[in-house]
Amino acid sequence: MKKTVYQRTTKSQKQPLGKTALPHRNDSFFESVYDVVRLIPKGRVTSFGAIAAYIGTRLSARMVGWAMNSAGSAFPPVPAHRVVNRNGMLTGKHHFATPTLMEDLLKSEGVKVKNDTVVNFDKLFWDPSLELEIE
Repeated sequence: MKKTVYQRTTKSQKQPLGKTALPHRNDSFFESVYDVVRLIPKGRVTSFGAIAAYIGTRLSARMVGWAMNSAGSAFPPVPAHRVVNRNGMLTGKHHFATPTLMEDLLKSEGVKVKNDTVVNFDKLFWDPSLELEIE
């Protein structure tokens, strides 16, 4: 059995020696998430899972949620209100300064919300894997 020698390309990834890793702007998972979220256009929303898939960690939607929970201290600011669950629900609303702030911010951008769910979610959904080029 052949043993593969690995080199670290980021804190969480290993890449076999001799192969080129996809370039990343940051070593930090949270910073990679924030970079994507900052690109979501006003009036559009995306999901935790879509961000995870785009940055190459398809099964890490929950970690994207943790990143959004910490986004309030990030600079430049991160529009975390534009990230919802896969059904368009405002599951992160309790992590904002007030219980209605996430909804208020979305409404200020023209996004309609009813019963803590984005109206016309499929139409407003922004998929970074389709909208952005993979670096």
